[in-house]
Amino acid sequence: MQLMPLHKLGPREKADHTVAFGVYLPWVSEEHGHRLYVKIIHEKDQFIQTIPPLLFALQHSIDPEYGDYWSCELRIDPAERPHAHSAWGEPGRYVYRFFLRNPHTGLEIDWIIDPFAREFGTGKLSAFTLGYDAYAWSHQESLWRTPLLQDLVIYELMLAEFGNDLPGARAKLDYLQDLGVNCLEIMPVSNVSNTIDWGFLPVGYFGVDERFGKRRDLQQFIDAAHQRGIAVILDVVYGHTSSQFPYAYLYRALRYDQNPFMGTFAKDLFGESTDFNRDFTRDYFYTVNYHWLDTYHCDGFRYDCVPNYWDGPMGKGYADLTYQTYQTVKAKIPQGYHWLRFQNGPEMTLIQCAEQLEGPVEIVQKTYSNCTWQNGTLGAATAVAHGQWNAVGDLGLHLGLNGYPAVAIHNTDIVPKSALQYIENHDHSRFICNFGLWEKDNILLQEGNRERWYKLQPYLIALMTAKGIPLIWQGQELGENYFIPHNGWGRVMLLRPVRWDYFYDPIGRAMIALFRKLLSLRNTESEFRHGEHYFYNHHDHYQSRGVLIFHRQDAEHISLVALNFSDETQFVPFTFTQGGDYKEMLHGDEDANLNIDQVQAGQTRHIEIPSNYGRIWRL
Repeated sequence: MQLMPLHKLGPREKADHTVAFGVYLPWVSEEHGHRLYVKIIHEKDQFIQTIPPLLFALQHSIDPEYGDYWSCELRIDPAERPHAHSAWGEPGRYVYRFFLRNPHTGLEIDWIIDPFAREFGTGKLSAFTLGYDAYAWSHQESLWRTPLLQDLVIYELMLAEFGNDLPGARAKLDYLQDLGVNCLEIMPVSNVSNTIDWGFLPVGYFGVDERFGKRRDLQQFIDAAHQRGIAVILDVVYGHTSSQFPYAYLYRALRYDQNPFMGTFAKDLFGESTDFNRDFTRDYFYTVNYHWLDTYHCDGFRYDCVPNYWDGPMGKGYADLTYQTYQTVKAKIPQGYHWLRFQNGPEMTLIQCAEQLEGPVEIVQKTYSNCTWQNGTLGAATAVAHGQWNAVGDLGLHLGLNGYPAVAIHNTDIVPKSALQYIENHDHSRFICNFGLWEKDNILLQEGNRERWYKLQPYLIALMTAKGIPLIWQGQELGENYFIPHNGWGRVMLLRPVRWDYFYDPIGRAMIALFRKLLSLRNTESEFRHGEHYFYNHHDHYQSRGVLIFHRQDAEHISLVALNFSDETQFVPFTFTQGGDYKEMLHGDEDANLNIDQVQAGQTRHIEIPSNYGRIWRL
């Protein structure tokens, strides 16, 4: 893979209101009669019927690497304004699109989005800002270091639902810092054609969708997050696109039998499939990665739907992209400044998180991914929530990431490894829906019975004390209870804003108090971040009664976690392997009777675990 020359692609402002445009359109050449134009209008004028866009021709040439290249330079001259009241020539945002015409065949193709645009207008429009003022990063940015993998606590959010837009989300960073979060996983910010959309069918990759704000807004957001000790990783979608993505739309409209960018590769699960057999496609997404790392200072990526471009650990798709991205960052670190964020002590901390639910262990074992989503914990927890006590043991194994490596050596690179632990994320209904639904007029409007919030408690204690990286889905800490259908457009085209009023009601207050206590415990006690995990497997004493017991231990401390998923208080025998005084970490300060003192090694005692709750004893 190699980086594409962004200095000659997309719109770039030069001196004296001159803007240069450049775009690769392989197989679209002048010798076949094609002519390419750019239509431009100031965004203030775009909905005024008497003010049309201005049309400018691009010139064709051949790039030695990528073939057909179209470019032009033009001056945004106020003297050329198409109407006396037009804003043409004024500073501000201009929207544009490409228009292809072939006078020999009569073919005309309008509404071609610029695949290298850095900004976007409403719907299928690319954009640029005349008089753009580059963002000046704070002086603290040179001091920022991405957290170690083992220390991550991730909070997943969708900008429009979490804070309406980037400025709104930025206003809540203090809240997230206070909660105990140190990494944000942001659902796709890339451009889509809908105003309400999860963002998983992109039409533009090099900028921020206009729904959320401008590029400066995202830079400010990440800068502010770093100042608060919070990393930011972006959810990126490279295995498929929208049908409106220009390299899909244009070649379909041209009725070409083949496509220089799109095509069957690996699995074809969603949208229009991208073809990683083609160097053009591979270089494009590699350049997208570099652009987000360099221009926006993001701390890594969550790669959506890896099966769409997974052709094995030695393949041309996902594995090579993560390898090339890792090596590029590694080579950049000695240059200093913002690249130093990825050198945290002896560890390189670039976050590359796969959504490879079909083979999560393999993806971290055999690629440069250092973590992965995995649905094993969620699946086992769901079975337990439905009263299947035989799944308690399975949950115990998943909480310990049984089978996952803690580190792997790729070539000469030593890469720490982990996996995410969650019971909620954007793909699934809130976990409380397992305990009953409030019926609504429409299935899309159903909600989990929030009165049963207490049943969530043992699962939350499990996640925050388990091995791996805890993931919190926006509003989970407030007791959000949205239902999401398993399929259909109702999943992705319905806005589900976080109901911040839940923060103040009794359920929300109880939930967030538990989250804060658990996150404080995880962030201060080292055994929960990198200690060994041991699951006590005794069906008659524990699993058959809805009880799960495991410990986390490092060189300094051991903590015993006992969970009760049943509706009855459980008294169970437990044989302590180490003697001493065990302090209960959730409520021991309030009630000393919860502590277990003067334990002898090898001694068996009966321990009490309250219903739908748990205990954490620390030696």
